[in-house]
Amino acid sequence: MTDHKKHSINSHKLKLKVCGLTQLQQIQELIPMKIDFYGFIFYEKSPRYVLNHLSLEQISTINHNGKTGVFVNENIEKITETAETAKLNFIQLHGDENENFIVALREQLNPEVRIIKVIRIGNQNPDELQKTINDQPSAVNHLLFDTDSKAFGGTGKTFNWNLLNEIEIPLPYFLSGGISEENIQNISLLHQKPFALDINSKFETEPGIKDVKRIKMFKKTIE
Repeated sequence: MTDHKKHSINSHKLKLKVCGLTQLQQIQELIPMKIDFYGFIFYEKSPRYVLNHLSLEQISTINHNGKTGVFVNENIEKITETAETAKLNFIQLHGDENENFIVALREQLNPEVRIIKVIRIGNQNPDELQKTINDQPSAVNHLLFDTDSKAFGGTGKTFNWNLLNEIEIPLPYFLSGGISEENIQNISLLHQKPFALDINSKFETEPGIKDVKRIKMFKKTIE
């Protein structure tokens, strides 16, 4: 990648989130790379369901301030209990959680834990997408745009990023959904750049098993 192209992606530094982690050894390998966010999926139907591999206590011992728990239509008590036991820093709501749910969750969570609300993008037009964004309560700290799927993410497919240039995004956002070395250059076309990139299935050898070497190379391209 030329310096000119590299600069076009990063007039500001993009943060990086690696989601769907299941292996303690791989997490330790990622720590020297200064990955900004570690994503742990607490959705039993996911092939990356973390509790099939790690306990909440093991997650709590990971010394990092970007530990993110991903939940899909989970109840508030379970989310708050998990966040406390695993010492999570972020809660990512990846389901159909509405405004009332998010406000109630905010009241129960430790005030230091921040909330990321996922907006799954399928066939919405810009007006529909803008309304969804505008309806988010002030309890939401970040948005995350991902490709819609019945499996709630992990598709490896990219949505039409051009949609993001037709709306106003009032919060710093994560960009997810099939991000890879092949399409990273297209971020330069976005008027409002992401706060962070969220990578998952494109950087795996199998669900939950990351290609650490490839992640390291990818991080260098966005620094």
